[in-house]
Amino acid sequence: MGREIPARFEASPIKSEGPNVAAIYARTSSPNQKFNYSIKEQVHQCWHFCLNRGWIVKYVFIDEAQSGGTIERPRFQLMLEKAEEGEFNVIVFWKLDRFCRSLVDLVNIERMLRQWNVGLCSVTEFIDTTSPVGRFHFRNLASVAELEREIIGERARLGLHALARQGKWPNPHPPLGYDKYEDGRLVINRAEAELVKKIFQLYLKYRSMSHVAYLLNKEGTRTKRGKRWNARAVKDVFANRLYIGEYDVAGANIHIEEYRIVDDETFNTAQKLRARFISGKSERPPMHPDRKLEQVEKIISKYYETIRKYNITLSFLQEESAECQMIL
Repeated sequence: MGREIPARFEASPIKSEGPNVAAIYARTSSPNQKFNYSIKEQVHQCWHFCLNRGWIVKYVFIDEAQSGGTIERPRFQLMLEKAEEGEFNVIVFWKLDRFCRSLVDLVNIERMLRQWNVGLCSVTEFIDTTSPVGRFHFRNLASVAELEREIIGERARLGLHALARQGKWPNPHPPLGYDKYEDGRLVINRAEAELVKKIFQLYLKYRSMSHVAYLLNKEGTRTKRGKRWNARAVKDVFANRLYIGEYDVAGANIHIEEYRIVDDETFNTAQKLRARFISGKSERPPMHPDRKLEQVEKIISKYYETIRKYNITLSFLQEESAECQMIL
């Protein structure tokens, strides 16, 4: 569980003697960030922001492939712990949405940090909560960002409801088992529909999403987008109620029988089986030896990928300072 943030408490002005000691925070929403700066670029921008102000960078906290809609991020939570311990007195980030997207969380975090004499600074938005004017600007900008997000969300929901009433699919890519007409309506792809049925039957037989993914990959079968199967991709299939003709988009639920691929009994049995595993009332089948080897290979691969990312960022930090601690 993450740190519980109080809704209200007395916050004191930030006091600082000598140069500020900074912690840099960087975040991406996905492993392949296309529309925002990469982790390395965010750190680079923040570092020179601190350098130009004569601030000492003590920590770099990095959350990769983490949503900004929640504060339950591993390095973010660790950063708050270090802030409470007095390890630094200012947190620097590239842009406000890299730090936090929720106005409620944002304002409460800022108050809590101020209680610990820790300020917030954005490189691109000229936010500096170590001063009264900076705090005023911070709250105005956060309010505007939240309002814009809510307006966009409401418009999106209305649009999705309209599409649902017409039986049209809102996304560019239809789910496995369907093709999409130009007008947005779906039509069953017979070959893929057979694969959907096969996935349900495999799950009912082996009672393991990971093992179903293993079997599909072993025979060379790929997902709708041509990728290898994993447990989550299998779960997305048997949790999709569109396969029993229930079209649920943004809270609008419409039954379209022509979209049905799986019968109710098969679908419901799969859901009950999954629920039993989640509740711990049913034991999972033993892992096949080939899958054990595959799991070991994945762990090794992930380890080397972590080392690679660490070295990329560390090489930059070593050029700048030997005293900064990077926390991945």
